[in-house]
Amino acid sequence: MRFGGGSARVLLCRMSTLVLGSPPPEIEALKERRRRSGVDRFDEVWDGVLHLVPAPSFAHAYVSGQLVELLGPPAREAGLVPTVGGFNLGENENDYRVPDGGLHREGDSCVWHPTAALVFEIVSPDDETWDKLPFYAAHGVDEVLIVDPTERSVHWLALEGGEYREVKRSGLIDLGPSQLAERIDWPPSE
Repeated sequence: MRFGGGSARVLLCRMSTLVLGSPPPEIEALKERRRRSGVDRFDEVWDGVLHLVPAPSFAHAYVSGQLVELLGPPAREAGLVPTVGGFNLGENENDYRVPDGGLHREGDSCVWHPTAALVFEIVSPDDETWDKLPFYAAHGVDEVLIVDPTERSVHWLALEGGEYREVKRSGLIDLGPSQLAERIDWPPSE
């Protein structure tokens, strides 16, 4: 949904739909159903455009739980605060992303987090994980961890000169991508 512009874009599955003018009641009803059922908690707004994101699959949730267990101890040793279950990274409701989890320099009860030390994303079919990198870079996220349960791969990226580059070891915690990949009990292929 584009806010304040008089037009709406709804992203569903593999297609984009642009609705000119005010959103029809069917779109408002869809948004309300998603809100009532709680599946909208993963939805994001990209520069005023609402992205409807499906709830995680079993493989996604299974890996997410493990990441909390595996990242938690080294994060706390480094003085960082681990979070899971998504949080709003951005300044306000007009432009934010919801990573699957992250590491923060301090705990904060705010709704909008302008940055994070590290965010982690777990790849799901047809998701936009890799498309979020420019947003994370613009918000000064030091590292991005991308885990793909289907490929059983871990990509650890560090922000250098405004762009992310793969690294062999985190600069924040005592862990690297190959070490993390070996510790994950990968779910069966779906």
